[in-house]
Amino acid sequence: MWVTNEEIAALAAAVGEDLGAFEDKYVRRVGARKSLKEFPNGDCVFFDGQTRRCTVYEARPRQCRTWPFWDSNLKTPEDWKHTCQVCPGSGQGLLHSLAQIEAQRKVMKV
Repeated sequence: MWVTNEEIAALAAAVGEDLGAFEDKYVRRVGARKSLKEFPNGDCVFFDGQTRRCTVYEARPRQCRTWPFWDSNLKTPEDWKHTCQVCPGSGQGLLHSLAQIEAQRKVMKV
């Protein structure tokens, strides 16, 4: 998950850690960008695999907030079907209008 400095500060506050210690523990550099570290299976370090929930949900970064309405998930019906297979919450819950989905797509291109 890509993160900005502002998002990192919010996440550090949410878990009650000093900013420097938080970055050392949970953030990695990828070129000029910063990303949250991941478990070997690719899950975010703040994703609880047992409960299948985010442990920092209220402070989650923009990339998480815009899931599943990423361009990569919406390119084709097959892409959306695959998204729903790997993320059981996708395709469930509230039905979003096309206008809402398009607004989310403009926020984050992934």
